[in-house]
Amino acid sequence: MRINKERLVMISVQGTIVKPEHSGRHAVAHDGKPFMLPGTGGITYNVKVGDPVFGWAADHVEPGVSTILDQEKRDSGQNRGYNFYACIGNEARVVSGDAKGAKGIVTGHHGGAEHVLIDFPDEVLEKLTLDDKILIKSFGQGLELLDYPDVHVYNIDPNLFEKLGIEEKDGKLFVPVVAVVPSYLMGSGIGSTSMGTGDYDIMTADQDVLKEHGLLDLRFGDIVYIKDYDNSYGRCYRKGAASIGVVIHSDCKYAGHGPGVTIFMTSAKPLIEPVLNPDANIGKILRIGRYRD
Repeated sequence: MRINKERLVMISVQGTIVKPEHSGRHAVAHDGKPFMLPGTGGITYNVKVGDPVFGWAADHVEPGVSTILDQEKRDSGQNRGYNFYACIGNEARVVSGDAKGAKGIVTGHHGGAEHVLIDFPDEVLEKLTLDDKILIKSFGQGLELLDYPDVHVYNIDPNLFEKLGIEEKDGKLFVPVVAVVPSYLMGSGIGSTSMGTGDYDIMTADQDVLKEHGLLDLRFGDIVYIKDYDNSYGRCYRKGAASIGVVIHSDCKYAGHGPGVTIFMTSAKPLIEPVLNPDANIGKILRIGRYRD
């Protein structure tokens, strides 16, 4: 597949580890029950790419290390720039503290929180502190499929993209995915036009529907196909469209929420087809998280 990899620019961006925040009060779940649980941010030691997204005593938990440009600049253009430039599969390097020099891999963007998520080995997690700085070699935004102008690609390092096992046949692209998500299950994030940052959620209030579509076994890092959803210029339902993304955060208890998906490929036209493959996980492809050698 021909891509414009040699025309992409690699630019450094640098962030810091997010200090977890919480109101200390109960919230209300989609079933009307109150809950008070850990959520986003920090260094998450025991939740990694490859782990199940369901079953944690948490809400919106982010695997690995959650980063942001600056805690005080969450809603600034600079932080949006940090989220935009960082792509799934990019190399991240610790540039301060006891873990200085250690390397990790970007695994996704979490919208709303505006976090960039990074996987590091256990020995690095043990050395990191919440004051450490992490530099990312951003590379990927601007990626194009030269023979498929109606297929848009965002948020992914081209070196990872080339390892996904996508096949071309009869003018279409066949993409290995773990599961197919019906459009009616997509929730929080619909209507966003920030295609180069963030994610949107697979709603999980109806467990029977999740079971029907094989979604209860989803893991962090899984690649999924979202049917009839166009992410070309905003997130919207469009019959025949398709979007491909990576599962980046856990299940959530709020109405309209669930495991988050960062989109990296989409078309408004019926040009993308799913090929079910249980190994379609960025952790397995990159040997990170639970799949680290």
